[in-house]
Amino acid sequence: QVQLVESGGDSVQAGGSLRLSCTASGYTYCMGWLRQAPGKEREGVAAIHSNGITNYADSVKGRFTISKDNAKNTLYLQMNSLKPEDTGMYYCAKTYVRYDGRWFCALEPDYWGQGTQVTVSS
Repeated sequence: QVQLVESGGDSVQAGGSLRLSCTASGYTYCMGWLRQAPGKEREGVAAIHSNGITNYADSVKGRFTISKDNAKNTLYLQMNSLKPEDTGMYYCAKTYVRYDGRWFCALEPDYWGQGTQVTVSS
C-alpha cells in the first residue's frame, strides 16, 4: 500500500507561487494532486505517469507544473500565478491509469494523503 505525506502548503497573495511536495513510500504508476475548497467537491488538479506523461485540469493549465524525482521518491506541484479560487486543501494522491493510445494517468484519485492547506488572498 502506498503511503503519502504532503508538505509545502502556505498562505500567499494572488499572483504568488508555492511548491508542494509529497513523499511516497510505495510504488505506483500514477501519482497526482487533488484539492478541495470548503463547501465544494474534491477535484483532481494534476497527475503524472511513470512514463512522464502529464495530465492537468483545465483550470490550472499553464500555471501549475507536476513533476517527480524518482531518486528521492518525491512528487512536486509547482503552483504559479496563484488565484484566490486556488484556495483549498491539497492532497497528494495515487490515481488511476488509463489508455487512449498511450498510457496516462486520470485525475480521479484512488486514495490520498492527509493534505496541506493552500490559502491565496486577493
